[in-house]
Amino acid sequence: MKEHHKTSGKPFHFRFLTGFLTAAYCVCLASPAGYALWDGKFRAGAETPERTAAGAAECVMEAESRRILYERQGDVPLPMASTTKILTAVTVLENASLEEEFPVPEQAAGVEGSSVYLEKGAVYSVKDLLYGLMLRSGNDCAEALALHVSGSIGEFAQKMNETAEKAGALHSFFKNPHGLPCEGHYTTARDLTLITCYAMHNIVFREIVGTRYYSPRGWENKNKMLRRYEGAPGVKTGYTKEAGRCLVTSAERGGMTLVCTVLNCPAMYERTERLLDDAFGAYERVCVLDGETPLAVGNEIGRTGESLFYPMYPEEREHLRIETAPRQVFGREKNDEIIGEVKIYLLNRLIFSRNLYKL
Repeated sequence: MKEHHKTSGKPFHFRFLTGFLTAAYCVCLASPAGYALWDGKFRAGAETPERTAAGAAECVMEAESRRILYERQGDVPLPMASTTKILTAVTVLENASLEEEFPVPEQAAGVEGSSVYLEKGAVYSVKDLLYGLMLRSGNDCAEALALHVSGSIGEFAQKMNETAEKAGALHSFFKNPHGLPCEGHYTTARDLTLITCYAMHNIVFREIVGTRYYSPRGWENKNKMLRRYEGAPGVKTGYTKEAGRCLVTSAERGGMTLVCTVLNCPAMYERTERLLDDAFGAYERVCVLDGETPLAVGNEIGRTGESLFYPMYPEEREHLRIETAPRQVFGREKNDEIIGEVKIYLLNRLIFSRNLYKL
């Protein structure tokens, strides 16, 4: 284990992890204990340690595969302030129409903290309030949307937790839609990154968080990463005294999309930029199997019909292994087009399993 950088006199370490796909989403497994930088590569920047000091918890993940490229205290439960609204937004999008209009309930008017200053009885669309939620971090928007979708904050929080579970975030619990301090309302850096990967697959969500200025209401996006970092289409900032400064960012480069989460990080913008630069510098999106590549299964030849990509650093390629096997058919499951399956391993961990279709 190498020591690459020091912060406040203590070693600054990274842990490398490998991930593997299961079903539609990836469950990421940590490597043995210990921290190491991506292949020992660290960008030689001019920043002082203070400007890039680590947050209380951090995670960088490739959005398609859900592979964790870097993690520090990624499974530690922490408050997350307004980054809660990432889950709020995608939960609303899955349970309401953008064009629905409704009057602002009394409970939502005057909610403490950041606000777009909704007035009781004023009529807004779901679309308007989603922009107010994600661009201006309106706590009043969060409460109004939650009440519209579910009738109560508690019922909406239940929907949020169901959505989080679908995203693979199994170590979080949400009690409100805005992230204001509440006992028992928490997430982890890893879970929040998984939730964001899930949300970014929603086209409308991506459009909202990537909007710099919402002209119908005159709302400008507070997230400075849209202007600071090339290829960053959002996602959300957050701050409370309890949670500290929190930031979740998505960024695209070279066909690869990364999601970076930092929680309780005073220099959240500088830190995020450094983590993303290092990840993009060390990893590339590699086609591990072309969908048209013929693969032998016994006396037959098949193909996946789907090209498979995975984030890797160059030295890992020699550790890829591809295996094929005939399909085991049980009862009525027989499909004459499927002749077997292919499994792809990296460092002896399964990363893909796909059907092979007869050529």
